[in-house]
This record gives sequence, structure tokens and C-alpha cells, in this order.
Amino acid sequence: MSDSSLKGQGAMLRWVLFALLIGICASAGEQKPKKKVKTQPLSRGWGGGISWAKTYKDALSQMTKSRKPLMVIHHKDNCPYSQALKKAFVADKTIQKMAKEDFIMLNLVEESGDKNLAPDGYYVPRILFIDPSKTVRADITGKYSNRHYTYKPSDMKDLVKNMEKAKVLLHSEL
Repeated sequence: MSDSSLKGQGAMLRWVLFALLIGICASAGEQKPKKKVKTQPLSRGWGGGISWAKTYKDALSQMTKSRKPLMVIHHKDNCPYSQALKKAFVADKTIQKMAKEDFIMLNLVEESGDKNLAPDGYYVPRILFIDPSKTVRADITGKYSNRHYTYKPSDMKDLVKNMEKAKVLLHSEL
């Protein structure tokens, strides 16, 4: 090969590398489509067929308009007791039907700031019933003396009874 053909190949190689470098830089500047952040539904796994209130304030508003009792479930996503209760709650067809048809439903992973929603402490899981007069039903509790508003997965029959009690009391008080 002659010197002139080597110089020609060298120039061509430089242009190819230059074009390649421009292409890499141009593609690095392109914005990749952002992944959509998957928002968690309001049910948070407690029952997709149930209409869930977004906030405590929203739930109170819906309750006063509908005259249905409010059921508030306090839980934490990383709490094994909350997870076990959620699984039992979802598996119980009676609870799911009553929650869908007879109650305004709210589940909270953060405290609402209303101390009335923690009558015996800030523990999870706990389930409270509130009547349309915005009174926490202190008379509708679980079976544990140290945590009145807690339920375990084995307590779903007690929860059903308390849901029925909340409905009956509501109608007899109106």
C-alpha cells in the first residue's frame, strides 16, 4: 500500500469515528420515556370491589350524605399482623359484601390526626365504626381487653357480628 492510500484510509477512519461519536452523543441526550409510577388503588388490597374513601374528611362527608356507618381500618403495609388480617378480610365473602353495600369504607396507613380514632392507643391493625353523627362507636369492639379495636384473622365472625351491630344500631338510632 502506498502512503497516500494509507492517509486516505486514516482520514476515512477518523470521519467514521467522528460520526460514531456524534451518534453516541446524540442518543445519550435523548430522553427515555419515564416509567409510569404505579399508584396504589385506594383499596390497598382490602377489597377491589369496594368503594373506598380517599381521606378521612372525604369518608365523613360520604357518611353524612349516605347515612351509612363508616368503618375505618388502620393498618401498616409492612406489619405482618395487618397483612394477615387483610388476607382474612378479603377472603370473607360476607365481610366483603357488607363492606361494599352497607358501609362507607376507609383504610388508613397513616394516622388521620383525629385522636378520636385512637380511643385506646395508636396500634395496628385496628378497626373502628363511626355512626353518621360522627361518633366513634366505643361499644363496638373486638374481644381483646388490651386492644379493644383489634381483630385477628381468626376473629372474622366477631367482625361480621360487629358490622351487623353497627348497621342495626344505625337504623334504630335514626
